[in-house]
Amino acid sequence: MALAKLALEDGTVYTGRAFGAAGEMAGEVVFNTSMTGYQEVLTDPSYRGQIVTMTYPLIGNYGTTAADAESKAVQVSGFVVRELTRVPSNFRSDTDLDTFLKKANVIGIEGVDTRALVRRLRSRGSMPGVLSNIDLNDASLVAKAKAHGSMAGKDYVKEVVPAGAFTWNQGFDSLSKHVIPERPADRHVVAIDYGMKWNILRCLTQVGCKVTVLPGTCTADEVLAHNPDGVFLSNGPGDPAALDYAVSTVKGLLGKKPVFGICLGHQLLGRALGADTFKLKFGHRGANQPVLNKLTGAVEITTQNHGFAVDPNTLPPDVEVTHVNLNDGTCEGLASTRLSAFGVQYHPEAAAGPHDSTYLFEQFRRMLT
Repeated sequence: MALAKLALEDGTVYTGRAFGAAGEMAGEVVFNTSMTGYQEVLTDPSYRGQIVTMTYPLIGNYGTTAADAESKAVQVSGFVVRELTRVPSNFRSDTDLDTFLKKANVIGIEGVDTRALVRRLRSRGSMPGVLSNIDLNDASLVAKAKAHGSMAGKDYVKEVVPAGAFTWNQGFDSLSKHVIPERPADRHVVAIDYGMKWNILRCLTQVGCKVTVLPGTCTADEVLAHNPDGVFLSNGPGDPAALDYAVSTVKGLLGKKPVFGICLGHQLLGRALGADTFKLKFGHRGANQPVLNKLTGAVEITTQNHGFAVDPNTLPPDVEVTHVNLNDGTCEGLASTRLSAFGVQYHPEAAAGPHDSTYLFEQFRRMLT
């Protein structure tokens, strides 16, 4: 079996076995603590430009299926696992993970001590790296990792936005209908797509919204031309501080339509309201992140995927922090007390779960009068 190597900017090199495609790719090396949902991770556009390490040691055991995709393509730059299951056991599976990545032309490495790798990322922070199964020279790979540069200041949104506007009307399948009750589509929402997960669109449809999707490069005038009842701001990759065009659009919508943002959309909303954002040391990525809802006192277990956060100390007086991360105290939600606008840093659509926070879609629906 062919060898592969992962080299980090700090000079650390990990050797393992290659799977997926042949090649080489650079990216920010990050880790995800989910036990399941690896296909949703692979196809989440928020991971654009990143090499993702799974902390759960056995990956691929249930294969992949088209119904679980969160976008049209595999979005990660590379995939790192402790042990790959090459023969999946799942009646829904279309293909195994190795074949799935080969078809997507994405590189994988297995046999890596992911525990040691994650400990390094936690202590030193997420950092650039290079994953290769064609160049196995340590010094060469480390030099390439150093040359790649930080995620800060990078705009990956333009790489993942849709080519143009489209409509979406697909709700949940029979396995998921219990999560959110289906309602008639009697409201119209424009969803601005900065790299949106498809399950967000399913949730919006499920709560009774006709959805028009516009690319994240759209202007406020283009959004308002559709005369929606509300506007949704999606998740997406990269640094929100690099997206002045998106912040300008959000500013042009505030006070004119109800606005709901998730993840990058939450960060863009925060910046449009006057706050700053900053890069986290190693980010929050996984399906087991505890968040306190300050409005209700409830603790929600959430799915998250972000490397940046809103600085609550820079929020104006008329914007309140509504949710807080219980691991590090960072801002996980905000709401304007003056305007009809709110956002959360985490993912309430939560494919592949949990479902503690799906009430936020109902909350948004109630704003669409």
